[in-house]
Amino acid sequence: MRPMRTLALYSALAAAAALAPTAALDAQGPATAAERPDLLAMPYMEAMTWTEIRDAIAAGRKVAIVPTGGTEQNGPHMILGKHNYIVTFAAGLLANRLGDALVAPTVQYVPEGNYNRPDFGAKPGVISLLQPAYELLLDAAVRSLKVHGFTDIILIGDSGGNQSGMTKVAAALNAEWAGSGVKVHALTDYYQQGRLLIRDYLQKTYGWSEQVVGSHAGTSDTSQLLYVFAQGIRTDKLAPGGGSADSGVNGDPTKATAEIGKIAIDFKVNAAIAQFRALRGR
Repeated sequence: MRPMRTLALYSALAAAAALAPTAALDAQGPATAAERPDLLAMPYMEAMTWTEIRDAIAAGRKVAIVPTGGTEQNGPHMILGKHNYIVTFAAGLLANRLGDALVAPTVQYVPEGNYNRPDFGAKPGVISLLQPAYELLLDAAVRSLKVHGFTDIILIGDSGGNQSGMTKVAAALNAEWAGSGVKVHALTDYYQQGRLLIRDYLQKTYGWSEQVVGSHAGTSDTSQLLYVFAQGIRTDKLAPGGGSADSGVNGDPTKATAEIGKIAIDFKVNAAIAQFRALRGR
């Protein structure tokens, strides 16, 4: 039986796939699937049988995408699973646009700081996987995918703390597997370039400074979750800076829109595609 976590996540993504890009904060539910034709077939392994995956690989889908999200505080207005919803959705887009990829289950526990530090419990719910364990998890996932016949394995991460572990695992496995025909790609441009591109877009389009947009749970983050999973936003809690100095919010989430979220996710996915094609040599 599929886990309840997966049922909830894919139900949410199915609803998001049907929403028009400019859905308002108070959107009541899905419109028609025809409004989002690019998302009609999300190739998620977790929603497939093993024979379906086998047949997809045999038909040429030999790129596997491993998304990494996170479980962290995002202020009073946004759920802890923000990164997981966004990166799962974005990975599906990436797979569809590449045309020969499948998406592995999203890694929801990632480095979020040392849970032994005195202030870690100040915002309950955060779960941190320390760096060595995170790297071992990625290593195991990639090795598993190689055995099944995937020849290009992509790592993408929706949070800053995910990037170094991805890069380290990819470098180590590529050195170990040199000449095997299998390569691991840490697509850090998904996060790093995507973040810069949306900040530049918002500054040029609306005149919003980096401080207004913010770096955590602000305009961009809130917009992306609003586009992917509007139910994850508590509209009555939206406030610049989260409403208080200790809110955990940097920036102004009241400026968020689903339309901005779509643009931000497109920037991230397109940056990942460009980096992947450059690394793969085509």
